[in-house]
Amino acid sequence: MNNSLIIALDFPDKKKVEEFLPSFGNEKLFLKVGMELFYAEGPSIVTYLKEQGHDVFLDLKLHDIPNTVKGGMRNLARLGADLVNVHAAGGREMMEAALEGLEAGVGVGEKRPFCIAVTQLTSTSETQMSRDQLITVSLEESVCHYASVAQQAGLDGVVCSAHEAKMISERVGEGFLKVTPGIRLAGGGAGDQKRVATPKFARGEGASAIVVGRPITQAENPLESYLALKNEWEGVLL
Repeated sequence: MNNSLIIALDFPDKKKVEEFLPSFGNEKLFLKVGMELFYAEGPSIVTYLKEQGHDVFLDLKLHDIPNTVKGGMRNLARLGADLVNVHAAGGREMMEAALEGLEAGVGVGEKRPFCIAVTQLTSTSETQMSRDQLITVSLEESVCHYASVAQQAGLDGVVCSAHEAKMISERVGEGFLKVTPGIRLAGGGAGDQKRVATPKFARGEGASAIVVGRPITQAENPLESYLALKNEWEGVLL
């Protein structure tokens, strides 16, 4: 899980995934399945990717009453995903219920998926957070608070921007996972992201894993873009 580069499969259907993956040959990948793809294809897309030998981050951001999240996670655990997530805003009880559901859903002797909590989306600015959520502390303090609650609930880590990774490590410890979206190479467009960072910056701030979507999936040469990002993330000098 640590030091992973996760590719966000932001595609509308399985056909697009099947067109995309051959570019990588036999490379074992860590792939993120989000709402768009999962809602189009259902659980079978996770089974398909696992059968291809890839790790899967099932990014559905569950956020509901504890009992509903528990039941949902129980079913998701059976799909074989390696990483799942919830919204930290759902609260400690909900996050504890998510873990209970995951434990109940895995087979005897099997390891449950890692479970992390979304703090503040990387598309959210401090101005938006204050205006739309009526949160009056700084964005960094909000993220760190959510990380603390997630740790108290027993979760494995959080989703945050690379800009908050070091503060979270200082608050809750180095071993807590920090999965950081919004990753771009220097000079790359930010799109709808607000808190973006390069792989090198994320590595320096102590991120555990990075998530990259459009800079790879929309590149003219996805493999070349992937390797460039991966090398920078891993500190490889070319």
